[in-house]
Amino acid sequence: MQLLKNLFNRLSDSLLVSVPSRIRAARDFASAPVLRLVSNKPDATAGDSAVKRAPSHSTGQLEALEEALRKSQAWFLARQHAAEGYWVAELEADTTLTSEYLMLRRFMDCVDPERERKAIRYLKSAQLPCGGWPIYHGGPAEISASVKAYFALKLSGVSADEPFMQQARTCILDKGGVPAANVFTKIALALFGQYDWRGVPSMPPEIMLLPKRFYFSIYAISYWSRAVLIPLLIIFAKRPQCYVPPEQGIDELYAQPPAEIDYSTVPPFKKDRTWFTARNFFINLDALLKIYDRSPVEWVRQKSLKFAADWMLDHMKGSGGLGAIYPAMANSVMALHCLGYKHDDPLVVKAMREIEELEVHDTVMENGQVVDAMHLQPCHSPIWDTALLINALVEAGMPQDHPALQKASSWLLSKQTTTVGDWIISSPGAEPGGWYFQFENELFPDVDDSAVVLMALAKVRLPDEEQQRAAIRRGCRWVTAMQGSDGGWGAYDVDNNRIVFNYIPFADHRALLDPSTADLAGRCLEMLATLGYDWTHPSVASALTFVKNDQEQDGSWYGRWGVNYIYGTWSVLSGLRAIGEDLSSPYIRRAVNWVESKQNPDGGWGESCLSYADVAESGRGESTPSQTAWALLALMAGGVTDSFSLARGIHYLIRNQRKDGSWEEVRHTGTGFPRVFYLRYHWYCQYFPLWALAMYRNLKTRGMTRADELRQLAYQSGQFRSPR
Repeated sequence: MQLLKNLFNRLSDSLLVSVPSRIRAARDFASAPVLRLVSNKPDATAGDSAVKRAPSHSTGQLEALEEALRKSQAWFLARQHAAEGYWVAELEADTTLTSEYLMLRRFMDCVDPERERKAIRYLKSAQLPCGGWPIYHGGPAEISASVKAYFALKLSGVSADEPFMQQARTCILDKGGVPAANVFTKIALALFGQYDWRGVPSMPPEIMLLPKRFYFSIYAISYWSRAVLIPLLIIFAKRPQCYVPPEQGIDELYAQPPAEIDYSTVPPFKKDRTWFTARNFFINLDALLKIYDRSPVEWVRQKSLKFAADWMLDHMKGSGGLGAIYPAMANSVMALHCLGYKHDDPLVVKAMREIEELEVHDTVMENGQVVDAMHLQPCHSPIWDTALLINALVEAGMPQDHPALQKASSWLLSKQTTTVGDWIISSPGAEPGGWYFQFENELFPDVDDSAVVLMALAKVRLPDEEQQRAAIRRGCRWVTAMQGSDGGWGAYDVDNNRIVFNYIPFADHRALLDPSTADLAGRCLEMLATLGYDWTHPSVASALTFVKNDQEQDGSWYGRWGVNYIYGTWSVLSGLRAIGEDLSSPYIRRAVNWVESKQNPDGGWGESCLSYADVAESGRGESTPSQTAWALLALMAGGVTDSFSLARGIHYLIRNQRKDGSWEEVRHTGTGFPRVFYLRYHWYCQYFPLWALAMYRNLKTRGMTRADELRQLAYQSGQFRSPR
């Protein structure tokens, strides 16, 4: 066995040989002994007694690694915002947002022919050969995305007689037509008279009057649901309708005349066969609410509408728009219209401008020609991109006081929240101190961004060290105050886990809630260790229990915010390594074995969004740079330093790096809402491979990662820990 292992190690060195070139060596770390983790437990695989140095490596291997790292760092440095220091890349979704944007501009009577023309090109270019539109790259046609794209094209003047429209119509009808679409699609169609409000779930604005801590309060659902729903309450109460000429309608997408539909037989009102279920209960309740909606108590209705309007206006005060996410921003514009605001009102103008900043103007191929196009992204991601990249650059050997890191970190410091947001309802003892995802979203910081920012800030040196330490301590207190009673963390609120909400007809997307997830628990464990805490911190024991209980039988962890089990397993293993968990523990070895078992023949790893719907697809899919990097980071976090699969994965990344230092990736590897809404972070395929290559280089040459070293220094100095 040892002979075979040595053979694999020698093969792994030869795999990484590239064309020799004269390169600069990365800056060496300060000389230090092999790191012992904070808990003094050995960082090793089962049977090892100490951190294991990798076997000798060839010059070619080091040259390949160093050249890849150098090119990647140069690529990023050329793309840093010159004035403010942040990094940000496009956050791409699917065609749904662009379709909705065309509808919004029509609804608001502000159609721009040039924007419309570009959006039409984009929608046509994204159509599948079957005629429909998918919600992720490589996925099948999805009924709701297809209905919205078809209607948006017709609203924009495209004839139903066009061959590609006929093909789309056939695809949509084969999938059940408009009645098979989801609730949000039906709401959008109802605003244009293309679907009957009787087929839309009732959401009376009176729910705004419920006490904040009431079980069914508006604060019992997630931040994104709250931001989307509250302006919708105004729209539901007013039921505005934008006139559409018959030739632009979509009656042809119904298998039977719309007037003949029995809405009790189609989603979301089709009942379960069992007489009494939670779903049937809420469907019956919806019928009662519809009766009330026809004759509401007027003074109660007006009071609730005022509450909804006041909440919306208060949350629109920032520069990022309501919730800083497109669906909420679009709903706020329509709600303002319902409340009587004119199109030239400063608030409406501001809201539309904030939406227009989400436009992405690029090109597509049309009839063999490159033409201008336009699509919409759901929001911006500068804090997330910047914080993750700082972590990767530090691991790659960039000096802690490098000007680029200092500028980026100073920008991050300026974005720390100082305002009490909605999170105070679920965590009344918390004080402001978190970070949000976008350029501005002061009322809605999230745990994931905050944890990654804190790790980044703890790894750099800033001129004002006291300000830096104070911000880190304040941020850490906010994150730990957001820990749930189950030991895990949700993204925006504490214990946002009332599963019964998923049974209400409005929630057919099953994304109303924000419960604790393993990927966030792993991230928070890693954050605590990076700030110099160990297993004695009050949050750690319950977090470890949560993580162990949440592990899948095959050893992996579900990834709520990235696709999917590869992402979740990487996040958890990184947290476990950092906090000093014994890496020889059986549950960690099972996770490592799972990762290795999912490697593709080309040496990479991949996972399709399909794994959210079918667990049998977990860890399966075409290799991508981002998911390969997550798998490599997971293996190394799990104590693997010299395996053949690790070397093959590193070779995959080096082999697929482009000459300019970047990687190419077209698949959606980020998650908005599982099974419903996926994201393609355009730089996931850039900074995660850099991070993985750097970590591998450091383990091979020094037997430790840069993060390991900095964690040890933070633990010894205690500079980031708050006095207890």
